[in-house]
Amino acid sequence: MLARPCPGSSEEIEALAREVQEPALRAAAAAAHAASEGAYLRLVGPGGAVSPREVTYRPFEDPGWVLADLKHYYDAFAFRPRAEDPIDHVAVEADFVGYRLLKEAFARARGDAEGALVASEARGRFLASHLAAIAEPFAERLTAAGPTHLAAAARVLAGRVPAPARPQASLADQPESPESSEGCCSCT
Repeated sequence: MLARPCPGSSEEIEALAREVQEPALRAAAAAAHAASEGAYLRLVGPGGAVSPREVTYRPFEDPGWVLADLKHYYDAFAFRPRAEDPIDHVAVEADFVGYRLLKEAFARARGDAEGALVASEARGRFLASHLAAIAEPFAERLTAAGPTHLAAAARVLAGRVPAPARPQASLADQPESPESSEGCCSCT
């Protein structure tokens, strides 16, 4: 529901919506039924009102590192996005989480507890290190942009992703001590 609408996507979303019971997810699917590619591109396309890319929500991090880490995850688990969106697009990242859930379910069905654990732990690390940075602010920006199917879908995603860990306070965040404003003892 976070990917660009394409021929057949409405029917796919409808079919999936019939299999879920959660009201928020069903409402997001219903809203996505009438979604158009043009409206999607105006909202989250290149130059759109809201960026769907993780690097946007990490202004003080090296975008190359973020993209390299994503590629590492995708390659390590043989994930090949079917969308042509950038690898840090929220829809691609959400698809990867779904892929990890599928791998975990497959491992459980085969009785492979270790494989299921690896899939689960990798999914948890990915959620914490990537989707947690984008889910809530993306949903907030979409909600502020007006009621759309994307805002409903982003709210569902934000409700399932753990809040990002608070970064450790750096020295720059510490209040200045009287010594530091005039120089320390060894400097005078």
